[in-house]
Amino acid sequence: MGLPAGALVLVIVAAVLGVTRPWQSGDSSTGGQAAPSALGSQAPLAPVLDGVASDAPAPTDQAVAAALQPLLTGGGLGSHVTVDVVDVSSGAQLFGSGEDEPTTPASTMKLATAVSALAVRGPAYQISTRVVAGEQPGEVVLIGGGDPTLAAGSTPAYPGAAKLSDLAAQVKRALNGVAPTKVLVDSSLFTGAKASPHWAPNDVSDGQVSNITALMTDGGRIDPTHSGSPASRYSSPDMAAGRSFAKLLGLPNSAVVRGSAPAGTGSGTPAPDASGAASAAPGTLLGEVKSPPLVRILETMLSSSDNVIAEMMARQVALATGRPASFDGGAAAVLDTLQKLGVPTDGAHIVDGSGLSSSDKLTPKLLTAILTTAAGPDQPQLHGLFTGLPVAGYSGTLTNRYHDDDSDGGAGLVRAKTGTLTGVNTLAGLVTDSSGGLLAFAVMADEAQSADEALDKIAAALASLS
Repeated sequence: MGLPAGALVLVIVAAVLGVTRPWQSGDSSTGGQAAPSALGSQAPLAPVLDGVASDAPAPTDQAVAAALQPLLTGGGLGSHVTVDVVDVSSGAQLFGSGEDEPTTPASTMKLATAVSALAVRGPAYQISTRVVAGEQPGEVVLIGGGDPTLAAGSTPAYPGAAKLSDLAAQVKRALNGVAPTKVLVDSSLFTGAKASPHWAPNDVSDGQVSNITALMTDGGRIDPTHSGSPASRYSSPDMAAGRSFAKLLGLPNSAVVRGSAPAGTGSGTPAPDASGAASAAPGTLLGEVKSPPLVRILETMLSSSDNVIAEMMARQVALATGRPASFDGGAAAVLDTLQKLGVPTDGAHIVDGSGLSSSDKLTPKLLTAILTTAAGPDQPQLHGLFTGLPVAGYSGTLTNRYHDDDSDGGAGLVRAKTGTLTGVNTLAGLVTDSSGGLLAFAVMADEAQSADEALDKIAAALASLS
């Protein structure tokens, strides 16, 4: 899909402005530590991707091939390397090698999840966590809406997140001083397994990801001040959230049980004048808090490669498209949404939203199509995809890369999603070449041995093209 010159510049300006937010570092697939979340604020970084020229000529196919072909062997890349490079302005392919071959994407899978969530929910969408009066006197029901950023305490893992303390305060006001006696935890919005059968057996136990439940706090973390991955996670994040909520209401852990909201429970304005738990009608809304806008959550997901957020966002895609909020439902919904966006999905196989599974298969052509589609002037709701992409040498999972001579430049010129699993290294994103033109690229190696440096050299080589 080609872009008018002016539209291209506007998209890139928006992406540059996104860098003024703080970013988490570390790839959750590799266990890197994370800095404060993208939901907060900090001093601006130096300009990046600031030399884009809307009328820059694209490099020739021959020039791209000459720059890349010597770099596609060795360097730990292994025997299966697939590549696609596209001029964003025109949509023309400049280089391809196995671009139609399904390849394990690792965390570049999160590009597919993010663009799908933006497409079906929109960047301003917020996820609600609600409390309603239960069927029996004294019962309150805490209903999970699928917000992974909901905070249990005063130091959230995701700054800017909704807080259980605010929700508890609303409930106390709504009950007019009458203390509840029981907290029912309703996490029935999500169905099916809580951990994917396609994940490695230790992915959950090692804290690369949490069990996925519709109610959780701080991405399932036991210690929210440890905002990266791996991190110790609750085995039952929904019940842990219920216990935290009960404590805020002055109730013991024994008052927390699983349950369901009364039939017909709806949304609306919390009832500030309810006469107490003993008489509030079943289903009466007692409190509601909302997540940050979806685009802010996705920025954190992409920048820090947060697996829990990715799985929760895949379920949001499922819910928005009328599918079960499960692993299978999320995977099917993401694939269907990509097809509706016009992204080529031949050969794609999706089993989760995070890319933790080696069973996921995407093609480089699919990844570059996501990037060029998201840059299109006819899809403004997708432009938020770019503000979360890590910037080489500056932010997120690329903070500590592109700092030495081995990468041959590229710092500040590459904005890309990383991906790492055992034997898999991938990189997909945008790069500004030396003429100021913008290229979309995807490089995927799924028989690799620690190939990050080799991928960085490839992206840097694209930056040096004219």
